[in-house]
Amino acid sequence: MITGKTKLLGVIGYPIEHSLSPVMHNAAIAQLGIDYVYLPFPIKPEDLHTAIQGFAAIGVVGFSVTIPHKQAILRSLSAVEPIAKAVGAVNTVIKKNNSWIGTNTDIEGFLAPLQAHQQNWSQKIAVILGNGGAARAVVAGCAKLGCAEIHVVGRNVQRLRDFSQSWENSPLQVNLNVHRWDELPELIPQADLLVNTTPIGMYPKIDESPLSAAEMANLSSQAIAYDLIYTPNPTKFLQQAQQIGVTAIDGLEMLVQQGAAALKIWLQRESVPVDVMRQALQKHLGL
Repeated sequence: MITGKTKLLGVIGYPIEHSLSPVMHNAAIAQLGIDYVYLPFPIKPEDLHTAIQGFAAIGVVGFSVTIPHKQAILRSLSAVEPIAKAVGAVNTVIKKNNSWIGTNTDIEGFLAPLQAHQQNWSQKIAVILGNGGAARAVVAGCAKLGCAEIHVVGRNVQRLRDFSQSWENSPLQVNLNVHRWDELPELIPQADLLVNTTPIGMYPKIDESPLSAAEMANLSSQAIAYDLIYTPNPTKFLQQAQQIGVTAIDGLEMLVQQGAAALKIWLQRESVPVDVMRQALQKHLGL
């Protein structure tokens, strides 16, 4: 029952209809038996600053940030946590002392499923497909793991150059190399961790993969293939990985874990029902 006392959480993006965050967060809220609700807010880029002011006026406790606002929102916040500054993107905002504070839980979400794979990451090479906002969290995650080399592959040379330069003053130790897409065949055999951060394989391009089957076949049998896309499950990219017998990780666990980390921040709790969040998503997606 939503009343005038119900506390508001939510997610901002544009478009936002596809977001599964309300599914998992409201499942957790119901399990905890607390008077909160988590709502999706479609906010156009030109309305972002006005919307944040409106959130303050109506007492929103905190909110998630998705495409296209993760970098633009930095200008509307009172403070930004060091991890979000290092990434250059915010995905979680909380109100503290009437001020909006931004942080980033995508890194924690990205790393969570990798923790199960005991590896000496200081000897490992990561190859990241794509150089957009999602790739920033993956680069930061690979840096936190201590990967020996991080290679980012993209199609636009100027964007690659900008991406590379943006890490030069980062507090994270990032051993970053950027490459044009046509250099990929040389990189795949070296990869211990291959991550797709591009939207290729997501609806409506569900029959596509950023790699050909022949390119994927050059991946080491000991490697991990990780797709940030969580629907369809598995993506074409992960189907290719499974066909050659390598470990495949989909984006669902990253979505769950970044959401759980955000919920802990908003509710100021040590733990939240992660299993309930995961099960709600799996049921919603028919998995």
